[in-house]
Amino acid sequence: MKYEIKGGAMPVVEIHLEAGEAIRCEGGGMVWMSNNMEMKTQGGGLGKMFGRAFSGESMFQNIYTAKKGPGMITLGSCFPGSIVAVEIGPGRELICQKSAYLGSTTGVNLEVVFQKKLGAGFFGGEGFIMQKLTGNGIAFVEIDGTAIEYTLGRGEQMIIDTGHLAFMDSTCKMDIQKVQGGAKNMLLGGEGLFNTVVTGPGRITLQTMPKNALAAQMAPYIVTGSN
Repeated sequence: MKYEIKGGAMPVVEIHLEAGEAIRCEGGGMVWMSNNMEMKTQGGGLGKMFGRAFSGESMFQNIYTAKKGPGMITLGSCFPGSIVAVEIGPGRELICQKSAYLGSTTGVNLEVVFQKKLGAGFFGGEGFIMQKLTGNGIAFVEIDGTAIEYTLGRGEQMIIDTGHLAFMDSTCKMDIQKVQGGAKNMLLGGEGLFNTVVTGPGRITLQTMPKNALAAQMAPYIVTGSN
């Protein structure tokens, strides 16, 4: 398999497959493909289907296989931002924000992970339910805005405004903390009441413009009314 990420604010990933190779993606992820790509829709059992639904994905997934020679398929982002290709393997499992998964080679598994701490789920901006990518292969992940990566050492922490964490290695831990500086900073500082705190070791990828932040910026310019 070879791939190339193309485009600007609304990117796509163009994937070239050898005969017999396959790619898995969410329903609606395909935007164009060669005419020898064969599609098969699968659920994978009620548990996995409902798990995907809770994590913001379709209950069903599509597998596209190149038949009778090499084939090409292109997957598209559903929101202005970036597409990031990540290698999944033993010791390189990822915890992702809800709805981050776009597609992957068939050896990658999409699972659901629940935040163990109630505070992180209520106030961390990433929610109780997140996605976990395991197995072996390449996964394509959607990012809101631009992706910025950092590597945290053991015990090293990054304080993140809520919603800006796109994904992290499964070795990292996520929690929340109150905005520092007392009630005045919390109420008047414009940064909300809580921040997300990620502790290493591991790699984290942050996103510059999460959907909720973009919606908040656009809200004053949206005029509603009736005749």
